[in-house]
Amino acid sequence: MSINKAILIGRVGKDPEVKYTPAGAPVCNFSLATDESYKDKSGNKVQKTEWHNIQAWNKLAEICGKYLVKGKLVYIEGKIQSRSWEDKEGMKRQTTEIVANDMKMLDSKGQTKSEGPYSDAGNAGAVNGLDDVPF
Repeated sequence: MSINKAILIGRVGKDPEVKYTPAGAPVCNFSLATDESYKDKSGNKVQKTEWHNIQAWNKLAEICGKYLVKGKLVYIEGKIQSRSWEDKEGMKRQTTEIVANDMKMLDSKGQTKSEGPYSDAGNAGAVNGLDDVPF
């Protein structure tokens, strides 16, 4: 038995981008920043930011594209996936990303792409690719 599960809480690094596969399936990509702070040997506080590439598919992709904006605090759950390809110049490329299957907006209130600064969209709660949107 094996488990491949990632759980992250962080801030969206840039507005998500939704594209569609040739078959019409939506896919949303965005970056997520997680922070950690600790004291070094000298007692100085050190802040470290780790950047994660997030990918969501289908209904969850559409929801992320519509409601997430740069700076929004979110909970992401998914699996870690690595893939490689050859770019246009023939160079081998590789990336590791989190393929999300669950997302929760954690900001109590926040601005979305389609609504003003007094929106309650941030209270949407849990959203995953299989359930109906609860708002």
